[in-house]
Amino acid sequence: MEVQIRMWNKDLPTLISPWIPILLGLHMHFSWATTCPEECRCDRTFVYCNERSLMSVPLGLGEGYKTLYLHNNQINNAGFPLEMHNVASVETVYLYGNQLDEFPVNLPKNVRVLHLQENNIQTVSRAALAQLLRLEELYLDDNSISTVGVEEGAFREAISLKTLFLTKNHLSSVPVGLPEELRELRLDENRIALIAEDAFENVTGLERLLLDGNLLTDEGIAPGALQTLVNLKTLSMARNSLTVPPPNMPAEFLVKLNLQDNQMNEIPLTAFHGLHRLERLDISNNQLQSLTQGVFDGLRGLRQLTVRNNLWLCDCNIKWVILWLKSLPATLNVRGFMCQKPERVRGMVIRELTLELIQCPNSTTTVPQPTLLSSSIAESATQTAFTPARSQPTPTPSPLTLLPPTAGEDREQRTNDPVGPRQESLRVSFAVLNGSCIQVSWVSTFAVTAYKVTWVKMGHSLITGPMQESLVGGEREGIALANLEPKSTYRICVDPLDTLNNYHPGDDMICSEVMTKSASFHSGDNTTGPEQATQQDPSSPFLLAGLIGGAVLMVLVVLLSIFCWHMHKKERSDSSKWKYSRGRRKDDYCEAGTKKDNSILEMTETSFQIVSLNNEQLLKGDFRIQPIYTPNGGVGYRDSQRRNNSTAYCKNSVPESDTCHK
Repeated sequence: MEVQIRMWNKDLPTLISPWIPILLGLHMHFSWATTCPEECRCDRTFVYCNERSLMSVPLGLGEGYKTLYLHNNQINNAGFPLEMHNVASVETVYLYGNQLDEFPVNLPKNVRVLHLQENNIQTVSRAALAQLLRLEELYLDDNSISTVGVEEGAFREAISLKTLFLTKNHLSSVPVGLPEELRELRLDENRIALIAEDAFENVTGLERLLLDGNLLTDEGIAPGALQTLVNLKTLSMARNSLTVPPPNMPAEFLVKLNLQDNQMNEIPLTAFHGLHRLERLDISNNQLQSLTQGVFDGLRGLRQLTVRNNLWLCDCNIKWVILWLKSLPATLNVRGFMCQKPERVRGMVIRELTLELIQCPNSTTTVPQPTLLSSSIAESATQTAFTPARSQPTPTPSPLTLLPPTAGEDREQRTNDPVGPRQESLRVSFAVLNGSCIQVSWVSTFAVTAYKVTWVKMGHSLITGPMQESLVGGEREGIALANLEPKSTYRICVDPLDTLNNYHPGDDMICSEVMTKSASFHSGDNTTGPEQATQQDPSSPFLLAGLIGGAVLMVLVVLLSIFCWHMHKKERSDSSKWKYSRGRRKDDYCEAGTKKDNSILEMTETSFQIVSLNNEQLLKGDFRIQPIYTPNGGVGYRDSQRRNNSTAYCKNSVPESDTCHK
């Protein structure tokens, strides 16, 4: 026995040791289950105390829970018990939508994420944030925090803070004393008008800064305010009052820059200098009319450029933009370059512009433009001869005019060089085939790899249709432009591509305005001469409008006549249905047994009544009418006790026109 006891004592620790973790786990499980506050619901590591009209944080919160939901209650600053600060397991607290007017104290000491949006917090103290040494994300959006309400250096007490949201508050400047570990700072939708030189002095690790929707101006940003943010990747300053981009932007790591919805009217040549890693640039909704040539040259990493809703003036200063856009690689997406002025090119995409459409007052490469004087010219073909300016220097030719052909002349009109004979290198002719087709033909004396043919519809000296283009191989000598609108003027340009695959807009390009035939012309009509092309009567639109108006008027008259006939027929039907009508004269009721001079017996479908036609007292006795309801559903009337001067009426399932007199 003694040996057995000794063996048992020796093996006891070995038997108990495997059960110790199990017993501890059971103890913790039941301990947590019993420490869930009565007002809340607990599920694993979550405590749900939200939307319960609580005035304070419930007591009895035990260890083991990581996320605490207290949002959308009525908790005020006095509702945080001291014991809550000692709960070490809680890491995330949701307190948005309550009635806090200052930054709360006694929060769980190890909290990492804190949501305090949509309260009425006005002050932030250093003591409150000094309790949260592990706080990493703080959301204070949509409160009433002002610059004077933030104690100097308060946010610096949260030494682990990396994300700080202060959107939609009442800040007039950047809070002083931000934590050094801060990575993202949102100050949008405030009243910030000043950024001091040392505003971001110690925040060298900041990567994302949002200042949208403030009152920033060029003078309100100190020259070196942004220069210390050497690790900044995203800078957004939209919806402010800047007239130029901010100076000395951090260049080394900046990837995204938003400057839309400001009042910028110019961008200096060095504004984006050094931003080699910039990928996204937005300058939309400003007042830019032109850009300095080379302003984007340093943006080697640019992938998206947005310039919508600016006042782009498409004059000579925009030429370099056209060439730059056409030389861009496919990896760069540019959006919003559209002409706003002058009116003749308004709405056109700048990339699709040709240099011929751009007005350059001092240009030395002006190309003579043929002009059509009358619609009869559309019956003939036009041909323009041109010698490139780069072949030999020649004086600027005077404008040429194509005159209408006569019956004895050849179908094709040719324009001669007004300054003397010279070698023609490219000849282009335009033949109007019918109302929807124009044949463009050319002859070139030099090697051409391809031709680019562009055409656009004109209207009242303005471009009204989309510009279309087509590439034609160099071996071909023409192209037919189909699906055009009849009686419309089109501007057609032919631009050759030389053997080096280079276009020379403005040098070799030949353009002309050609009018298509009227829709009434037939494409098979080959007769020449202006007498065969009958012009449309200028009053034809008014004649057509008159015909349409007359037809509509006739239809209305017919409909009105039918309506009146139908109503008249219905009236006659109604009058024949009833024997007695209100429209008859008093004398017509004598045979109905009434007194001619006193009253009228008016018959209706199921009853009748005596109506006096005057206000005189009924003479010659009283009248008494008593209805009798018969078994077959009819209505009868029986005689009452009559005096000598009484009159009786009877009706017993007989037609209304049958009356009995006595």
